Amino acid sequence: MTLIYKISPQAAWAEAELAGRFTGAPVDLADGFIHFSAADQLRETAAKHFAGQADLVLVAVEAEALGEALKWEPSRGGALFPHLYGELPASAAVWVRPLPLGPDGAHVFPEGL
Repeated sequence: MTLIYKISPQAAWAEAELAGRFTGAPVDLADGFIHFSAADQLRETAAKHFAGQADLVLVAVEAEALGEALKWEPSRGGALFPHLYGELPASAAVWVRPLPLGPDGAHVFPEGL
């Protein structure tokens, strides 16, 4: 099982859980796909796109469960990033955990990531 991760404002993910689906953040909607990161890309993604933001959650999703709608495409520096072309069913979340800011202002990731 390959886990991929979505960083989301807690309120947006709570709305997705109520609706049963996540349609994307504004950047996702503008780009036409939902942005995810692999585990080794998370810290850079958080620092680049979510610096200083509190009230975030980290959503883990099994990549294989998303089928052909998930594409691994080149992005930063040519690294392949997972992009979902479609809605994300909230039920696809393997787990959801808070992504708090540490005393140094950087996000504190769950143990093991």
